[in-house]
Amino acid sequence: MSLYNFKMPKLGESIKEAAIITWFKNVGNTIEEDEILLDVATDKVDAEVPSPVSGTIEKLLFKANDVVQIGEVIAIIKTDGKLSTKKKKSVISSAVDKSHKDLKGKSKLSGSSSFSVSNSNIFFSPLIIRIAKQNHISFEELARIPATGDANRLRKSDIMNYIAEGRPYKFAQPLQNKGFAVPNLKFDKGTGKIIEMDRMRQMIADHMVFSKHTSPHVTAYVEADLTEMVQWRNKTKIPFQKTHKQKLTFTPLFIEAVANAIKDFPLINSSLDGKNIIVKPDINIGMAAALPNGNLIVPVVKNADKKNLVELASEINTLSEKARNNKLKVDDTSGSTFTISNVGTFGSVMGTPIINQPEAAILATGIIKKRAEVIEREAGDTIEIRHMMYLSLSFDHRIVDGFLAGSFLRRIADYMEQFDVYRKI
Repeated sequence: MSLYNFKMPKLGESIKEAAIITWFKNVGNTIEEDEILLDVATDKVDAEVPSPVSGTIEKLLFKANDVVQIGEVIAIIKTDGKLSTKKKKSVISSAVDKSHKDLKGKSKLSGSSSFSVSNSNIFFSPLIIRIAKQNHISFEELARIPATGDANRLRKSDIMNYIAEGRPYKFAQPLQNKGFAVPNLKFDKGTGKIIEMDRMRQMIADHMVFSKHTSPHVTAYVEADLTEMVQWRNKTKIPFQKTHKQKLTFTPLFIEAVANAIKDFPLINSSLDGKNIIVKPDINIGMAAALPNGNLIVPVVKNADKKNLVELASEINTLSEKARNNKLKVDDTSGSTFTISNVGTFGSVMGTPIINQPEAAILATGIIKKRAEVIEREAGDTIEIRHMMYLSLSFDHRIVDGFLAGSFLRRIADYMEQFDVYRKI
């Protein structure tokens, strides 16, 4: 007999945690190798997780709706066969057991600065407790840190951001003492039909709040004249589809322009890790799309700068079809380095998008609208009907300054406006 420590598997490059939706097995049940053990949800997709071994469920360490870090042991399976490498009960699972016992028995961290927890309903995961102990953070101080996790739980990113900010509540008075507290204003929220948020909507909401809490958002705007691009696309879309068996929407044209601009301004294609800026070598463009249930998801076009227009159109059409049919896989929605949100699809003139963490910026493209514009010609100014579109760039002001953001946004517009009308397909 061997005990196999089943860990939360990696679900994508940028995914650090997942929420357990449903366990399909209980303690004592048998399971076969590759049989589905549980469903999990991230802020991007839901996924079925199979068991890598056959055996009997010895222990389930988490319940439905618990949020678990990638790589953390979530179940122990007793196997009849021999594993390639025999393993004893892991340190992680032991820490889980010990931390839960510690939470029930006492509410104090080691160290002279510890305080008692005034709210017994506050839950801190074993990982949070370990980080707090390493940094001599008391429960009293932990309770002050803004939490962005499900059910108001503190995430690893919350406590790491708090530490990076210099622990502003380190010397604050205990919560029971007089001092500033968020007032309970008891707003009248009215009455009406109650619609419970589904798991994905809850995680999207959590992701959006976290992004606004983390990044100082600034939005820049520019207007682009897309007349040549629109006329070329209208003339080309039917022969393009006949020749390449692909629909030609504006999305691949937009992504092409953005990828070229990123090559000109690579710092836009980055993320922040503490005090270090990570400039990504690959240009992976996420394109925000709506699912049939109304939730938002971001399929990713990998290495967009290395694909020609036909390849971009084909991949975008495939990802869009998968999104409409709820068939996107984890790999389809992971690894983005920059995101585009086409708010014009819904008729919006412009938008102020929220950054898709941990990226440095996000672009919103508005509706393409005909307008009378004053055009400067050699023979003099003329008033012409032009196809105009607003572009808006929300950027993380910790990484990107106004000059870089404005230059990058203007470069995107330039690529769109200077479209080659003689381009061949």
